[in-house]
Amino acid sequence: MKESFEELVRIMEILRSKCPWDRQQTHESLKKYLIEETYEVIEAIDEKNDAKLKEELGDLLLQVVFHDRIAQERGVFDIYEVIHDICQKMKQRHTHVFGEDSFETAEKVLQNWDRVKSKEKEIKTVAEAMQSIPKHLPALMRSYKVQEKAARVGFDWDNYKDALKKVYEELGEFEENLSKNSGQEKLQEELGDILFAVVNVARFFNIDPEEALSKTVKKFITRFSYIEQQAEKQGKKLNEMTLKDMDKFWEEAKKI
Repeated sequence: MKESFEELVRIMEILRSKCPWDRQQTHESLKKYLIEETYEVIEAIDEKNDAKLKEELGDLLLQVVFHDRIAQERGVFDIYEVIHDICQKMKQRHTHVFGEDSFETAEKVLQNWDRVKSKEKEIKTVAEAMQSIPKHLPALMRSYKVQEKAARVGFDWDNYKDALKKVYEELGEFEENLSKNSGQEKLQEELGDILFAVVNVARFFNIDPEEALSKTVKKFITRFSYIEQQAEKQGKKLNEMTLKDMDKFWEEAKKI
């Protein structure tokens, strides 16, 4: 038996009236759960796990309904206004589908999306468009989006080699500040410049830096797990092994 969307809305209304925990929640207290559920959806997609994806999408939808219920209690909007607004937005920003425009490439569609969005939000400058990118996005993702907007108006390197040179230049500046015993704040600034430059290189190859780093973290954990397993086989704890021994198992893990 299929439950209706209205049933989910009704369940949330009941929870808000009868469950002590649900009743005390606010938009602010629920932020961490919204972020958590979003990343669990992404994890299910990465794992290509359809059953998990179905479950996590449900959890994410629950968060949407939860926030909406709180807003409705505050008298600011309800879920049907939310649905109405997103429907109107999709129609307005897909003028090649619901209007008379014609775009043959995905890139042209994105350019039109940005144009319509800027008009809706009264964004008049590129800097304002950059500032409109959510500040709570992961920094690598936000950097990528900022650089994209700059590139669309011609503020970009001619090719990836120039972008790569900038990485080496920033590394040199970081090393120079190390030799000068610069303070923590300056080192943080220079390290930020390195990361920003690396994101630029990633952009030239259409590589999502956030995803690339996530995969590297996963790879590191897998290889480190192998080192732990080998240490256990030898009846040792990691802090009893030398770095040379650990490096040996690390290289083995790479080959595996």
